[in-house]
Amino acid sequence: MDYMNKRKKTVLTGIALAITLFHLIPFYILFTTAFKEKGDFSSKWAFPKQWSFVNFSEAWEMANLGNAFLNTVIITFFSALLLIVFGSLAAYPLARRQTRLNKYMYILFISVMVIPPLTALVPLYNLVVDMGLMNTHLIAILNNVASFMPLTIFLYAGFIRSTIPKELEEAAKIDGASTIGTFFKVVFPLLKPITASILIISCVYIWNDYQFAIFFLQADEVKTITVALSGFFGSNTNNLNLVAAAAILAVMPMAVLFLFLQKHFIQGLSAGSVKG
Repeated sequence: MDYMNKRKKTVLTGIALAITLFHLIPFYILFTTAFKEKGDFSSKWAFPKQWSFVNFSEAWEMANLGNAFLNTVIITFFSALLLIVFGSLAAYPLARRQTRLNKYMYILFISVMVIPPLTALVPLYNLVVDMGLMNTHLIAILNNVASFMPLTIFLYAGFIRSTIPKELEEAAKIDGASTIGTFFKVVFPLLKPITASILIISCVYIWNDYQFAIFFLQADEVKTITVALSGFFGSNTNNLNLVAAAAILAVMPMAVLFLFLQKHFIQGLSAGSVKG
């Protein structure tokens, strides 16, 4: 029996390793291409004959990535901040007070999740134009918050119900803490795993958003990284070295974010979706 279990474990490990290597192939090609000199036309599978970092500086300047990075960081940061603060505050009473109104509100939030965001593009575009919010950070932030708030509330509410015991809150109230004080001093610090999961899910999507950014952020001074890269890729199809370097620069921030928060990601996501 032990032999069969070990064999099964070895096979599963081999399959997992093969799948991992398969998914790493595009990144390997991207990496080798980005560090090759302009005159290096060797196979995409081969390492650079001479490592070059010039492509990164040229791509940064030619694609105006500095301005695009700043815009994307502003939009992603404030969108995530609003999602964490208001999403957790909204989820707390929905998870703890099982009134009829709260149940209906919770069902309403969950129902919004099944609506494809692009279905609201035309009326949303007309509304944005009428309000004079085109080419502003504000419309991008509000749109991202509205898009991810139902999922944020769903995950926070599920995590609070399934993970945080009510006795902790009751003890805090006995000590004289108010409801809002109990939330921020007792409940919110315990939401670290699900907060990490929400940050990764929302920030990766917001950072890589193209479908809404291309419509609402068309001016050069407010272009995000995806819009800037789209134009840069279109004008440099014959210079894959610069294109690959620009792509690596765009990927790095979210890769670093995931590395810092990965230990909380699976724990928070699985616990937050146990109970609805």
